[in-house]
Amino acid sequence: MKTHMTSFIKSSYKDLVIGGVLAGAIFIVGSLSGGFIVRPDAVILPLYIVINVFCFLFCWLTLALLISRFAMYKILGVLGLLFLGAIAEYYMNIPDNPITIPLLILFWMGVSYLVLPKVFKKYRIAILFTYGVVITYFFIFRGTPNYAEDHRPVVTNFLVISISVMIVLWAYDQWKWLTNLRADKAKAELMVLKNQVNPHFFFNTLNNLYGLAVEKSEKAPAMILKLSDIMRYTIYDGNADYVDLRDEISYIEDYIELHKIRYQKKVEITFKKDILYSHKIAPILLVVPVENAFKHGVESLMQNAFINIEIATTDSGIYFSIRNNYENKGLESKGIGLDNLKKRLEMIYPNKHTLEMTKTRDIYELSLSIETT
Repeated sequence: MKTHMTSFIKSSYKDLVIGGVLAGAIFIVGSLSGGFIVRPDAVILPLYIVINVFCFLFCWLTLALLISRFAMYKILGVLGLLFLGAIAEYYMNIPDNPITIPLLILFWMGVSYLVLPKVFKKYRIAILFTYGVVITYFFIFRGTPNYAEDHRPVVTNFLVISISVMIVLWAYDQWKWLTNLRADKAKAELMVLKNQVNPHFFFNTLNNLYGLAVEKSEKAPAMILKLSDIMRYTIYDGNADYVDLRDEISYIEDYIELHKIRYQKKVEITFKKDILYSHKIAPILLVVPVENAFKHGVESLMQNAFINIEIATTDSGIYFSIRNNYENKGLESKGIGLDNLKKRLEMIYPNKHTLEMTKTRDIYELSLSIETT
């Protein structure tokens, strides 16, 4: 560990030294050409010093970063374009010589390719077209009498704007990447929650089936058929993002029938459906509170157990409610079912659902409203 750290420090120190030398060379060339640094006659002397020190530090650190990431010949090749542009500007006594602007464009394209290779390759057609327009404009109007007053500022603005656009494109790509990353993360988390719901349900159902098999009950074959229908729904439709509400209702009805086969005691179950509008819903969502009602309600009571379920639709969404009684034993059960329901609702229907749960001494109620439009 110590050896790696020492090697890293030496490497960083070497990059900083080389970057400082190259930055100094650039400033010397800039001072000779008079076009790359702020001159003392342009501003107040203290401000002149501050601006140039800042520019030198920025150039130094940028070069050190480039040296640490890219081969030296690539960096020298790009800087060579800037050097040639400065030499051409200084030694060629031609008004608005035709070499400096193309070399500056090649320099910025080279820097862009080194620093932002993915962005450059992705938008290379737009970048080449933009710089092509700048060069074409430059060569068309550089020979006109009023070039210095009317056209040279346009060329300069084009160069500055194109560099700014590159930065904006890079920022947009980073934002898009972060957005996709968050979406993929949310999708992965949602899949984990789905996978927690299904095994939780099948674990309870297989326990029920095991009890019937031990008792050699005649209800076992019917239970297996219902379980087969439920498994078909969870395997095929359960992996979809959304399903028709009527399919989810059929799934709940099969689930209820499955439990009716199991119980020897009388359970009063009412299921009121008022489906006036067709809506889509996330699969295996509404069955969670139904499962909770059976597990913590019906199974805790010896007699007079009841479950009242209601599903209704409006033109804008779905309303679901469930009410059941239970035996209050003074113990709070903390299953994963309702916790997963809350998390899934927050991820699938953020700010578009209302979940309310109330509990009295022996009655538990849950209501859920979902906006689907």
